[in-house]
Amino acid sequence: MQDAVKRIVERFKLIPHPEGGYYREVYRSPLEIQHPGVDASHDTSRRGSTFIYFLLGTNDFSAFHRVRWSDEIWHLYAGGPLELHTIDAQHRYARHVLTGDLVHGEPTHVVPAGCWQATRLALGAEWAFCGCTVAPGFDFADFEMPPARDLVGIYREHEKIIRELTRR
Repeated sequence: MQDAVKRIVERFKLIPHPEGGYYREVYRSPLEIQHPGVDASHDTSRRGSTFIYFLLGTNDFSAFHRVRWSDEIWHLYAGGPLELHTIDAQHRYARHVLTGDLVHGEPTHVVPAGCWQATRLALGAEWAFCGCTVAPGFDFADFEMPPARDLVGIYREHEKIIRELTRR
């Protein structure tokens, strides 16, 4: 682990995230809502919002995943730039760059509910320290991270980027 990444992990008490990188939940709203998007086979109770710190280091990435019923807002705090790759239900692929260079870019991006997303460092970046706000609040019951073959079966036109940014 790089020295800078190790210091951030220790300072903010981050742990490995299943999609890659490191994280720690910082906030879980006390407000409880009944989420209208969740199907009846799941508990529909969700917190109003949640917030995590998230860190990527060199050669790491956040694998393609989605949060089925909630929007996710990415915030870049330090390091980067960071590439956020998305594929929506209409098969549209987009690459968004989060940067601290406010003249040429933006430090935030919203990923709509149900949109596939993956993140990696932009070329030349060594690490990126971010925050992710999810509303309605994040619940692992709404999280999906399929193997590449499943996503490629649906989004064949995006096979190259899917294979680059999946773990299995």
